[in-house]
Amino acid sequence: MASKNVHDEVKQYLDDIDDNINITTPASTGNEDDEFERLLQEFISNELTEDDQTTIANDKKEAEEKLSLSEDTNEFSADNSPAAKLCEEEKALYNAHNNFVTAISEMAENNQLPIPVFSITAEMLYPRYKPTLGEKFALDTLKGWDIMIQVHPTRIMNINPNAKDEELLEFAERTTDDILQMAIIAYVEILIEIESCEIAYEKRRLKAKRRKIEQKVIEEHQRRIDKMKKYISAIEAKKFPIDAERLVNNYFKTSRKDAEGAYKMLTNNPATFAPIDISRIKARFFGMIKAKPEDGIRVNKELGNFLKKLKA
Repeated sequence: MASKNVHDEVKQYLDDIDDNINITTPASTGNEDDEFERLLQEFISNELTEDDQTTIANDKKEAEEKLSLSEDTNEFSADNSPAAKLCEEEKALYNAHNNFVTAISEMAENNQLPIPVFSITAEMLYPRYKPTLGEKFALDTLKGWDIMIQVHPTRIMNINPNAKDEELLEFAERTTDDILQMAIIAYVEILIEIESCEIAYEKRRLKAKRRKIEQKVIEEHQRRIDKMKKYISAIEAKKFPIDAERLVNNYFKTSRKDAEGAYKMLTNNPATFAPIDISRIKARFFGMIKAKPEDGIRVNKELGNFLKKLKA
């Protein structure tokens, strides 16, 4: 499936689940809307993993809560700095990085070491965090650790190279150097907030994917409906004594499973999909000779020949 584009995935999926699609009259557009929503939800359920669906559901809930909060409060801030414009996750990451930079800069200055040049700015995190920034954060933290190792070589040696966040925080609590403590705590905060930003980014990616899928489903669904309606209109225009809507619906359903077989049946024996209504066949000889079953066979053949030539 990974080798297919979204359009191909949508088309294949619709072919698999199209059994319940029906073309209805304008009076039944509500049913059509219900059918489309069912089709869309089934596609999303199959396209996205369970974790993806949970992420989307949580993100929707979070967005609704933020919207509700913004309607209930009227906050105003005169701070127009780049940092003030950041979203919640990005602002927390920027503050953690800023605390780290402050601690490392003070540590370097107090020990007559060159203050590293850090690359991360608030502007980089606006409007939202991007995974490509991960490398820049890694480089900044490496510069900081280089200063910590130079200033506190013995203390740093006591840190497990593969230490988890909890271990680093325990080390920070035990150290007697306030600046080193602040630097390590800020470093852990950076790791935590980067993960938060990555999760937020993934949520937005899934939302965008869902919108793209939804648009493709809409387009494919509409193309199919339009084609079916053209078939129905063409049959009705020729006044064939048959339920054109039923004929076309049943044909398209069958064609999803066996396109070639369904077409042969349509052009050779269309009555398989909907019966010929003999009562609607005009009587011959000024109404004196009523239609018989044989006339139904004749009309069935005429309809098959008509459908062979039909290009809808």
